[in-house]
Amino acid sequence: MARVTPSDDTGAAGSDGVDRRPLVPPEEGSELALDALRLGPGASLDLTDPLHDTVLFTYEGSGALDTAAIEGRAAGFVAAGASGTLSAGADGLACIRATLGGATDLHAPMGALEQVVGLDRVEPGKATGARSFQVLFGPHNGSTRATMFVGYIPPGRAPWHYHLYDEIVWVLRGEGRVHIGDAVEPLASGSAFRLHPREVHIVENSDPVAELAVLGIFTPAGSPSAAYLMPDVAEAYAISG
Repeated sequence: MARVTPSDDTGAAGSDGVDRRPLVPPEEGSELALDALRLGPGASLDLTDPLHDTVLFTYEGSGALDTAAIEGRAAGFVAAGASGTLSAGADGLACIRATLGGATDLHAPMGALEQVVGLDRVEPGKATGARSFQVLFGPHNGSTRATMFVGYIPPGRAPWHYHLYDEIVWVLRGEGRVHIGDAVEPLASGSAFRLHPREVHIVENSDPVAELAVLGIFTPAGSPSAAYLMPDVAEAYAISG
């Protein structure tokens, strides 16, 4: 059974000028879901939701979230019960929308709420090996149910590992493969998939030169670098006394 939703820029065009395409639906035990939105020039979309937090990542065009301007690659956040309107500029706006329900575990808030964060303003952090990431939203700026980040994967593959969080991954740029158990599926810009808690996997960059850039959204909120190795793999990383 295929786990990856392939890249495809077509969606269901609405009378409001918004194209919608489901990417990863919610499932039993997880309200975390992902869809793709494309707003035509001047179109707007009400993001107010009494039950779900909304975290956005825009990657094309320009617009605004309420009065906060959005240009190019940026993230936006609307908490459950708060009002929020996404509007497109003269060139339209394309984005990925993650939603998660109120039953999700809450992390303690660690900073003031931000509504929009530009990717070019976020300092990178280090993950396993030569991998790095930029955290756009998390407990440090108002998102206490989920963390959203962009991760950069150099050519090659990491060891088999797993996470304790429920995660959805969307490919921002590049090509690769995802290994989940015995299954291997191709990845390209625009494709998406879910990783369940403790699901052992590898996200591989198959390009010999260019980085693979992915957008990750996971819950409960925490650090993108929190990964766990399988016992046989961990032996190779053991530090002798």
